[in-house]
Amino acid sequence: MARLARKICAITGAASGIGRAAAVLFAKERARVIAVDVDAAGLESLDAEGGEIATRRLDVLDRDAVQAFAQQNGPVDVLFNCAGKVSTGSVLDCSLDDWRSSLDLNVTAIFYLTQALVPGMVAKGGGSIVNMASVISSLGAAPDRFAYGATKAAVIGMTKSVARDFAGEGIRCNAICPSAVDTPSMRARIDVMEDPEAAYELFSKRQPVGRMARPEEIAEMALYLASDASAFVTGSAMVIDGGTWA
Repeated sequence: MARLARKICAITGAASGIGRAAAVLFAKERARVIAVDVDAAGLESLDAEGGEIATRRLDVLDRDAVQAFAQQNGPVDVLFNCAGKVSTGSVLDCSLDDWRSSLDLNVTAIFYLTQALVPGMVAKGGGSIVNMASVISSLGAAPDRFAYGATKAAVIGMTKSVARDFAGEGIRCNAICPSAVDTPSMRARIDVMEDPEAAYELFSKRQPVGRMARPEEIAEMALYLASDASAFVTGSAMVIDGGTWA
């Protein structure tokens, strides 16, 4: 297959998890992938996985660096905003640092990248933006996910706004809303819990299908939204949750 042939695709958070799976999948579909992350070692190991993948170490919280990235790499056809973080706790547990860091990485970084790369998409005559949101957002809630849920709700709001503003320019913008995904960051959070084995089982059973999603499954949704197969899809929050919110 070559569903992304000749498309230039920038993916943030590409050193691990969903972003890494998307970089590998997009390259297999003949995209020219620009894999972006602050984790230089993770990006270096991505080089060995084949396909046309160029890696760029980039702090997506540095607005000047993001603008420089846009200028140096030129217009892209696809932007997958996948970098993010999960903060735990209720509103009473949420420190100012947790709130600010969640807002910065989950929301402001998407603003920086979208603002920097949309002009190039307009000049090219179109493009696709895919944002990583969550079912824990404006769609629903989970215990002890106050900052996370608030910021992912903001992602959905930004997605719809960009979709409406730039539909006439041929630019589509959609969000992916997964439930629990079995990523390295998820495993790291589970490993520090009191009973990691029981915690893993609990996270798995929350999905009616009885397991967490694999990063590759979420990457397939990103591929659909990046490709011309979804040409009539914009402003959507695509739920992929194993039936959790059914």
